[in-house]
Amino acid sequence: MKLETGKFVSQKALPRRTFLRGMGAAIALPMLDAMVPAFAADRGPWTPRLGFVYVGNGCVHKTFKLSGTGKSFEFSPVLKPLAPLRDYLTVVSGLDHAQANNLGDGTGDHPRSSAAWLTGVHAYDRTQPGVEVKLTTTADQLAADVLGLHTPVRSLELAVDTATQSACDSGDCFYVNTVSWRNETTPNLTENHPRVVFERLFGDGGNNAERSARTRKTASILDSVRAEANRLAASVGHSDRSKLSEYLDSVREIEQRIGAAESEGHGDVQLPERPLGIPASFDDYAKLMLDLQLLAYRTDATRVFSLIMAREVSSRPYPQIGVPDQHHAASHHRNDPGLIEKKTKIDAYHVSLLGYLAEKMRTTSDGDGTLLDQSLLIYGGGMGDGNLHQHVDLPCVLLGKLGGTIQAGQHIASPSGTPMTNLLLTVLDKVGVNVAAIGDSTGRLSPDYLSAV
Repeated sequence: MKLETGKFVSQKALPRRTFLRGMGAAIALPMLDAMVPAFAADRGPWTPRLGFVYVGNGCVHKTFKLSGTGKSFEFSPVLKPLAPLRDYLTVVSGLDHAQANNLGDGTGDHPRSSAAWLTGVHAYDRTQPGVEVKLTTTADQLAADVLGLHTPVRSLELAVDTATQSACDSGDCFYVNTVSWRNETTPNLTENHPRVVFERLFGDGGNNAERSARTRKTASILDSVRAEANRLAASVGHSDRSKLSEYLDSVREIEQRIGAAESEGHGDVQLPERPLGIPASFDDYAKLMLDLQLLAYRTDATRVFSLIMAREVSSRPYPQIGVPDQHHAASHHRNDPGLIEKKTKIDAYHVSLLGYLAEKMRTTSDGDGTLLDQSLLIYGGGMGDGNLHQHVDLPCVLLGKLGGTIQAGQHIASPSGTPMTNLLLTVLDKVGVNVAAIGDSTGRLSPDYLSAV
C-alpha cells in the first residue's frame, strides 16, 4: 500500500489529487488544511460544482410559488422545507420552455418536457418515419466539458425513478429516461444502482464477476487503506486528523448501508428478481444516492451531476407521506382540493430531499467556506402547470452561492416569455463555461439579478 499523488509533495503540503490506494481500491481524500499550499495554484479562490435535479409532472402554481419578490418573500407550502436554507435559496419564476410545446409532430408533452429542460430543443417523435433523435449538448455536459477536465469522473448521471418503455404519454418514451445529452445524438443513460455508483467513484473497475469477488474478499474496501490512512493522519495537524477520521467513517457508513440493502431478507415471500443494493424504502434509497453524490463532491471525484428525482409520467406512489396515489395521476388534479393537497405533499417531499442534500453540503467545509458556498444546485422541470400540461412559469429553485457569484436569498420574477435557457447560459458563465447559445436562448438574464452585488 502507498500514498499516491499526482505531484511532488514538499514542505508537508499535500496535493489535492491525493489518493489512499491498496488492494483494488483508490480513495480520494476530502479537502484538508495540509493541501491548501499545494492546491492553491490549481483551485484558485474556489472550486465550482453544479448539480441538476429533475422533477417531472409539473407543479400546482398556487402551492409552489412564493409570495413576494426580491428579499421580501414568504415561503409557499411546497418550498417551506427549504426555510432553514433561506440565505442560500434563489427562486426564479416566469421561465418558459417554448420548445416543449406541441408543434404538431405527435410527441407527448411529458417527453418534450424532459428533453427540453437542459437543451431548449424540441424533441421530435422518433417513432415517426424518417425522424432521427437529435437534440443538443445539455447544459450539464457543457459544464462537464470544462469542469470535468480536473476530476477522475467527468460527470454523474443518476436516477431514483425507474426508467420506462411504456405509459410515457403519446409519442416516444425515449426522452423521459434521461435529461443529459453528450451531443445532439448521444444521450447519457442514467445509473440508479448505488453499488455501481460507489464503485465508479471509488473502485478500480473490472467486470461484474471481478467486482463481486473483490467485495467478497474484503469486508470493506477501506480495510485495505486503513493502515495508510493511519500513517497519513500521524503526519498532519489535529484539524486534518479529525476531518480524515470523519470522512473515512462516512465512506464506511455508506458502504455498510449498501451492504445492508444487498442482504435484506423478505422472509418466505417469493419476490421477483430485483437489482441488489437498492433499499426497499424510497426515502432510504433517495438519501443513499444523495449521500453518494455528496461524497463525490467532497472528494472532488466529479464536479457535475444530474439526477432524475421523478421522471415524467412517474407512477410512483408515496404512502410514506400519506399519498398512496401515483404521482402522475395526482398531477391531473382537475382543481379537486383533495388531489391538489396530495400533489402538494408529493412536491414538498421532493423539495425536502433536495434540502437534505443541501443541508449536508452547508455543513461540510470546503476551502474557505462550505460545499454549498462553492456549489449551485438547480432543481426543477420542463413542465409548469402539470394539470394543463403547460410549459410556462416552470418550477425553478437554485440552492448555493457558487463561490460568491450568486446573490442568494431572493425571489426573481423574470419577464414573461424568458427562456429557461437564458438562466442556464447565465449560470454557465459564472463557472467559466462560455457558449454563444443553448437551444432557444435569446441571451443572458438581463439584468442579471443572480449576480452578487
